[in-house]
Amino acid sequence: MNVLSPAWVDDQIAETSAIWERCSSGAVQQGRRYSRNEQSERERAYDNALEAVEGRYQRISQNTLAEKNHRVEQTILLFSRFAAEAMDLPKDAIGLLTHDFLPVGIELGQRARRFDPTLSSGEVIQAARNAWTACGLQPLLGERVELTPAIFGYSMIYPYSDNHLDDQSIDGFAKRVFSQRFRRRLCGELVPPETGREQSLWNLISLIEGQYPRELFPRVFESLLHIHRAQEQSIEQLVEESVWDSVALLRLSCAKGGTSVLADACLVRGSLTTEESRFAFEWGVLLQLGDDLQDLHDDQRRGSKTLFTQVAASGKPLDAVTLQLFRFAQKVGQRMDQLPCGTPTLKQLLKTSWQSLILRAIADSHGFFSSSFLTEAELRSPFRFEFLRSRTDRLASQRGLYAAIFDDFLQTDLPANV
Repeated sequence: MNVLSPAWVDDQIAETSAIWERCSSGAVQQGRRYSRNEQSERERAYDNALEAVEGRYQRISQNTLAEKNHRVEQTILLFSRFAAEAMDLPKDAIGLLTHDFLPVGIELGQRARRFDPTLSSGEVIQAARNAWTACGLQPLLGERVELTPAIFGYSMIYPYSDNHLDDQSIDGFAKRVFSQRFRRRLCGELVPPETGREQSLWNLISLIEGQYPRELFPRVFESLLHIHRAQEQSIEQLVEESVWDSVALLRLSCAKGGTSVLADACLVRGSLTTEESRFAFEWGVLLQLGDDLQDLHDDQRRGSKTLFTQVAASGKPLDAVTLQLFRFAQKVGQRMDQLPCGTPTLKQLLKTSWQSLILRAIADSHGFFSSSFLTEAELRSPFRFEFLRSRTDRLASQRGLYAAIFDDFLQTDLPANV
């Protein structure tokens, strides 16, 4: 069976679903535990860094390019110190973040603003999140970290396509028409764009075609069609009358998440081995399930059905399904360890990020867990959950300030030593 064929993807959905089910029981790998004193030390480091950044931007005396460059350089230095003191990241891991991933995010933001100045900061960050996943895959697949035209094009599709299909104010018929036309363009048809949204999407697809000619890299475009098909299926998650059992919800989560990162991997190198494809697919499922836990409140409000909203609706705590997510993350980590490329530092950094995603989601949705589960989970976090929630509120209240920081990064060049 050809890797990335529809049959292979269907088999991978079934296989990953089976792995998830096997994670319903068993031991959870015991990571580091933090004492209250250790958490307090890290919280002080967090606040010191936050106050330093806020103070620097509240005392702006001028907005020359030199001043902006200086603020950016000082902010990066503060981040490096915070990562070491509060997150316990080793020097080489901090180097990966500041030398590889941060420049990719800034370059994407700068190119995104040139491509479409009307994009919001949230939409640019949404695109950057996908680019960071793709660039995390690059060294795991033996490639250097860089924002290629194809990765930029695919990452930028999300604000134009996913957000449109998830918009509840748009009726189902309009979504289906848009989706059908989008599919035709992904298949290579030169469909004349009818809206500005379509023109942007068609241009982004052209960037991918420029790097990967269709006749030479058919798997790239097969992977894009797989994620498109999963996105079409996910529209049904927002239909109140639709009935979903846990098996169907799991398969849909596997299809959405797995094909998304599978496409990232194809855009990194154009072709993949079976093991590389399986890892990318499983990593995508992990990220999708982590996002579903993180988006629990929003999904409940929108009426979107996921494994986590289903358990919450039953009145049961989310303890068991979240432990299952931790175990599944361990399985994905084991699959990643088998890849011959990628440094141990990168692999450990990715594992740490997965755990942080889950712990932060637990903190945000603490009302859905038992007190005993929260107590144990909090000991695995460098910060107390209440502290994380309070700082989230603080950041939300300073949107104008952090918009200025965001703009500084997009308007300046990184210092040479980053």
